[in-house]
Amino acid sequence: MGKKSKKICVVTGSRAEYGLLFWLLKELKADTAFELQIIATGMHLSPEFGLTYRAIEADGFGIHEKIEMLLSGDSNTSVAKSAGLGMIGFVDSFNRLQPDLIVVLGDRFEIFASCSAAMLLKIPVAHVHGGEITEGAIDESIRHAITKMSHFHFTSSEVYRKRVIQMGEDPERVFNVGAPGVENLVRFDFLSKEAFLAELGLPQAPSLLVTFHPETLSTLSVEDQLAELFAALDELEEYSLIITKSNADECGRRINAMLDKFCEQRSHRTYLSASLGHRRYLNAIKVVDAVVGNSSSGIIEAPFAGTPTINIGDRQKGRLRTPSIYDVPYQREAIVAMVKKAVRQNWRSTDLNERAPYGLGDFSKKTLSILRNIEFQRSMPKPFFDVAFENLPAKDM
Repeated sequence: MGKKSKKICVVTGSRAEYGLLFWLLKELKADTAFELQIIATGMHLSPEFGLTYRAIEADGFGIHEKIEMLLSGDSNTSVAKSAGLGMIGFVDSFNRLQPDLIVVLGDRFEIFASCSAAMLLKIPVAHVHGGEITEGAIDESIRHAITKMSHFHFTSSEVYRKRVIQMGEDPERVFNVGAPGVENLVRFDFLSKEAFLAELGLPQAPSLLVTFHPETLSTLSVEDQLAELFAALDELEEYSLIITKSNADECGRRINAMLDKFCEQRSHRTYLSASLGHRRYLNAIKVVDAVVGNSSSGIIEAPFAGTPTINIGDRQKGRLRTPSIYDVPYQREAIVAMVKKAVRQNWRSTDLNERAPYGLGDFSKKTLSILRNIEFQRSMPKPFFDVAFENLPAKDM
């Protein structure tokens, strides 16, 4: 009798997260050592955010459970209630699927709900992209909480591996495998700039990819943040703009309503999408003259692609930087000046230490090899790993 396949349940709640996990899903599906299960939730099931579960199915994956959890409100109360609904749904789904391991990525509230349910059901969790810092968003706290609920950790750099260990995680369970987004850039084929702009119906002109998400810990309102960004984009009138809508976070819908209005009045040079899909989004990163906004893709994928990033505000504060990332405040003059500087400098480093702090694009191969050799149930309970603090000064009260 053959060895029983390990049931691996991958949870995805957003377009970006699914795109990052695409190659790992392909590898898990093709490997007879595993039985792949997929749970789609959150924005994937929302018409407002593009019903992106259809993209998962179009790629040839079966969705084993769909968990409706997303309330239509735009407040922190709605987000908190959505997480509560999600936790209830995940308990039911996990009880039906009986997975041997849950695989999650990142720092969103949908993922937090899934890990909370798995922890209480005593199902081990593998977490991708832990140990990172994003000081401008509530995601920072969610990510670290997920780390403490997880049993295996797949980090995108050695710096982040050490930080996960610093949080008390056993070094034998923390693996530096690089970022999955870099693998996408290595393994996908892309259109030329001319062909890509033509496909979107945009002028053959200098172009920018604009992605803006709520900076949930900022004291500046999203209206004031976007007013500065929009004013800058109007000054950069020679550029075609590829703009992706925000996620279902606090204030996300307000941002999307403002993006709708902005693009309606500038339709001749803008392309606005609720979801470009992971291939087209990466194609945009490859061919545009610069990435503008506050998405993690400007920090991780864009440098590897050789594309400069104008990173606005503090949402990504704390992540590893390359010389191609230009940080600016919410000030129109600073944004305009930095776009022009970044494009003029035309940064195209061949130094992998500069271009590739997040690995060389072999995330799924490394991760799959590790998963094959893990005894999932033996991971519970997990030990707390104490880091030596001999040089930490005492703090008397």
